[in-house]
Amino acid sequence: MIDKINAIRAELAAIASEGAAADVEALRIKYLSKKGAISALMNDFRNVPAEQKREIGQALNELKNYATDTINALREASAAGAAKSDAPDLTRTAAPLRTGTRHPLSLVREQIIDIFRRLGFTIAEGPEIEDDWHVFESLNFPADHPARDMQDTFFIGRNPDVLLRTHTSSVQTRVMTSQKPPIRIICPGRVYRNEAISARAHCFFHQVEALYVDRNVTFADLRQTLLYFAREMFGPQTEIRLRPSYFPFTEPSAEMDISCNLCGGKGCSFCKGTGWVEILGCGMVDPNVLESCGINSKEYTGFALGMGIERITNLKYQVKDLRMFSENDVRFLEEFTSAH
Repeated sequence: MIDKINAIRAELAAIASEGAAADVEALRIKYLSKKGAISALMNDFRNVPAEQKREIGQALNELKNYATDTINALREASAAGAAKSDAPDLTRTAAPLRTGTRHPLSLVREQIIDIFRRLGFTIAEGPEIEDDWHVFESLNFPADHPARDMQDTFFIGRNPDVLLRTHTSSVQTRVMTSQKPPIRIICPGRVYRNEAISARAHCFFHQVEALYVDRNVTFADLRQTLLYFAREMFGPQTEIRLRPSYFPFTEPSAEMDISCNLCGGKGCSFCKGTGWVEILGCGMVDPNVLESCGINSKEYTGFALGMGIERITNLKYQVKDLRMFSENDVRFLEEFTSAH
């Protein structure tokens, strides 16, 4: 036993003479852990004859103290060496680099897309500069519809056939004219309308629209899709209601409200005491739209829905001024550091 104690002490002395060790933690495990060399000697101590217990016990304690002191000294030497290697890098910029954040509209856009992806929808995109047929005519807008006035739409030059798209429904018509059903797409993108900029309106904003065309698609499919989306986006307790409405490209049409996520539907200033907040429009695709895109309306049906990303972002983060989304105020954007 004494020989083993002396051998371990000699090993530790040799290591200490070399200075800082590469892996101090490995040395601690080797000698001082529960399964280490010194613990093994402690376990063998019960087999030592009674007349030697005093001498060997004292030697074991001294060995353990010596090992502890040696390993602590090596750890301090290693830390000092590491500190020296952390000398300032003169090639670095003088000011610390601040990490960026995701824009709140990007965060909500990706969350919406992710929800619909889980339902089997794929992303479809189209140009922001469009023609009248894809934006209006194919979507059943009559020639005298107010949306075709210059007061509502940005036209390019003097050509009444070229304009900035007013909705991403133009992407739906592009897909329906180039792809046979079944069609299940989601269309995110920026749209433009000739409106005065204020806290509640802007001349450009962002939309996400969804389209599902197949055999035997019903309004019940639309309602269940909306309910799933609302509860995934705003929480499992969210309720929805559909109110009859009118859109040229859907029949029947509806606007969807969700139970206010601030007051839980009890009524507050945000929902104007009603307990409900409008978030999107929807409906069954009008047969005229299907036929104009080359799809047999007697064989196929479909539903469409669309929402403003700014509107959903307002509901999630209570941003009351739409202008903040496009002013790039760093103080505002830094509020979303922990959201991505």
